[in-house]
Parts: sequence; structure tokens; C-alpha cells
Amino acid sequence: MNPFDFSMQQAVAGMRTQSQRITVGAENVSNADTPGYKRKILVSEPPTGSGVSFAALRTVLDQTQGATEFNPEHPMADQEGYVTLSNVSLVTEMADLREASRSYEANLNSFQQARTMYNSLLDVLRR
Repeated sequence: MNPFDFSMQQAVAGMRTQSQRITVGAENVSNADTPGYKRKILVSEPPTGSGVSFAALRTVLDQTQGATEFNPEHPMADQEGYVTLSNVSLVTEMADLREASRSYEANLNSFQQARTMYNSLLDVLRR
């Protein structure tokens, strides 16, 4: 495989992964105030098969217990009157989103650099 193609494929796979991280983080932030919501986490599974393959991603729920609040009138209250809140930490999610955004930009820069090098090589070969 052409090394330029390989590096561009790696950058695209990285951008796709970071895009999914951003999507999961945005879902978590938007549901931070939803009682009973479980934070979603993106988990990578090792690649299978031979040749060029990239890790598969799947979403799992964080099983950490959310805080409880006494509110017997809430529809989701248990028999004792407590409501389990979301286990999403906005500080953690914002840090994860910032990291994913910066990683996406790094992969984009890598892709653009490989494309520039490939175009320069083609210009040299045309002469």
C-alpha cells in the first residue's frame, strides 16, 4: 500500500473516532440534567483480521451510581421518595470534548500534510 494512502487512511480513521467521541460527549452534556440518565462511554475494540484495519468502536453505559435527591413528588421517585440523578459530570465531559476536538484537528492537519506531500511528489514526477 502506498505510504501516503496509509497515512491518509489513518488520519481519516482518527477523525472518525474523534467525531464519534464528540457526538457521545454532546449527548452526555445534553442529558446531564435528566434523572436516571447513565453517561455513555466510547470503547474501542481491537481490530480483527489481517491487513489494514482499525479498531471498532462501541458505546457502553457508565454504571456509576448517580447522586440521589429527596423529591417524593417526582414521577421517577422510588418508594422512599428519592430520585436518582444523572451520573454525568459536566467538568469531565467538557474536558473530554476539548481533547476530542484537539485530536480531530491534529488528525486533520496530518491528513492535509500527507495530501500536500503526495501532490508535491506528483508535481516532481510530472517534470
